[in-house]
Amino acid sequence: MCDKEMIDMNRIPAHIAIIMDGNGRWAKQRGHARTFGHQAGAETVHVIAEESARLGVKFLTLYTFSTENWNRPVDEVAALMSLLMDSIEEETFMKNNISFRIIGDTDKLPEDVLNRLNRCIERTAANTGMCLTLALSYSSKWEITEAVKLIAKDVAEGKLKPQDITDKTIDSHLATNYMPDPDLLIRTGGEIRLSNYLLWQCAYSELYFCDTFWPDFKEAELRKAISDYQKRERRFGKTSEQI
Repeated sequence: MCDKEMIDMNRIPAHIAIIMDGNGRWAKQRGHARTFGHQAGAETVHVIAEESARLGVKFLTLYTFSTENWNRPVDEVAALMSLLMDSIEEETFMKNNISFRIIGDTDKLPEDVLNRLNRCIERTAANTGMCLTLALSYSSKWEITEAVKLIAKDVAEGKLKPQDITDKTIDSHLATNYMPDPDLLIRTGGEIRLSNYLLWQCAYSELYFCDTFWPDFKEAELRKAISDYQKRERRFGKTSEQI
């Protein structure tokens, strides 16, 4: 375990992105259906959101449902959508001064789910603390493809010259254009891959992989990840002497 005292509160990552993996395997180990694991995982979201806000994280972005997840069994997808409806607790956001956003191909979401999410976005818009973003029906390839379409449209309409396109142009056309790139990407559940998540944005992110399944990833595990992050030297292509 990592004690709070081991964290430098002056070097908290501004943006933490998390791939919340292991709900199904956590449930299977306990002899339960996968949906039981998703329910436990939803509780962890509240724990980690509150702890992140308390520590001073400015942006927390959670990979909640990928575009590929639509291929899961129909009953599991339905249960996930229902859980999403039930787990959005505006009281938690208001109490912790958290604003709420979503990114992804939201046209695919059920209308009642989308309405519930949009209502929460509107009601928390004036909050000035941490911004919690759920990546829903999201994939990085989808996001980059959509950005390319928008840029191509600007070029076709004469609003942008091809030679003027820079990485900043792409940044501004991504769904994440309101947030900085993640300083730290965490993946729980023992897998070591990015799974089509924030691929452009994580070009220089520090990556942290742990075996802990998401339902068991509580405050101490988050602090452990942050402590590991703080031990690293972020060079962004420079030498140690240049930093």
